[in-house]
Amino acid sequence: MLSLEALHKALLQLEPETAHDLAIEALRVGQVARVPLSLLRRSCTVRSSRLEQSLWGQSFPNPVGLAAGFDKNGEVIRGMASTGFGFLEVGTVTPMPQRGNEKPRVFRHRQEQSLQNALGFNNRGGRAMVKKLRSQRPYPVPVGVNIGKNRTTPAKDAAQDYERLVDDLGELPDYLVINVSSPNTPGLRDMQRAQTVVELLRGCLARTRKPILVKLAPDLEDAEAVELALAVTEAGAAGLVLTNTTIDYSLLPGVEPRGGLSGRVLKKRSFDLLRLVASNLDGRGHLISVGGIDSAEEAYARLKNGANLVQVYTALVYQGPFLIRKMVGGLVDLMERDGVERVEDLVGVEL
Repeated sequence: MLSLEALHKALLQLEPETAHDLAIEALRVGQVARVPLSLLRRSCTVRSSRLEQSLWGQSFPNPVGLAAGFDKNGEVIRGMASTGFGFLEVGTVTPMPQRGNEKPRVFRHRQEQSLQNALGFNNRGGRAMVKKLRSQRPYPVPVGVNIGKNRTTPAKDAAQDYERLVDDLGELPDYLVINVSSPNTPGLRDMQRAQTVVELLRGCLARTRKPILVKLAPDLEDAEAVELALAVTEAGAAGLVLTNTTIDYSLLPGVEPRGGLSGRVLKKRSFDLLRLVASNLDGRGHLISVGGIDSAEEAYARLKNGANLVQVYTALVYQGPFLIRKMVGGLVDLMERDGVERVEDLVGVEL
């Protein structure tokens, strides 16, 4: 336990992207050796039947997942599952490999417990993702794949990128997420129009039996978000991921207007948008809440306000590998305190 905490502290002293790459490499090596993963699993995993639920035909051991962006290439599924997550989302993946934006492109804002990310869908492409997913089956927990378009693909051809990825990934993902909300690919957020997203979604649904969700930006106006949520669920989306990073730079006065902000500065907007969308959907589709979730109490509040699942990323950077154990164990304690037997009974009770 001490060694993991020491490693986390050491990584926080490094440049953010370097620290991330080293964390991925350490997990990758641990997967090969297997023994370190067994020790990690025993240290980090909390099991409780209260937290188990079935969604989209998959069994989720707990509702706390890893958000897209950490494991962009699907390299460390077994490693990250060993830290106690109930599900994982890998990507964002694009059809062709791309390097992303110029470095430096990730910045920590420690006092605000937030990150600024201008990566730009850096990944090794769809074929590499397929190989990694195949090599790690059967997955220890459900695995979703977040898909996006290549930077060089014009808007008029964007649907072809998403459809190609759906075809290439086939039956490998447990669910898919259409990402049209990243601020780091020029023009991508312009696709967040109801007709555009519905057409894109229908093209993807025609190519797979897997559930498909749509990830929205927190910077949409309330009415736009509700319109989009209703449109995609009526068109067959299995649900929504709320939300991506924000470009509301007023949340961090003086920050360079570049990339998207995540973490504590996003907490309020992410929560408010979840509650708004959930109250309008009235149980149609499932919701994954992400943005500023950093404790069992915050995850509990998201579940009570309509989320079926929650995801973390930025909090993991600052709090380290035992965050998930604290969150999952804390959820069990909160449910016991309130006399809630099953996590499904908690979802949406405050709406």
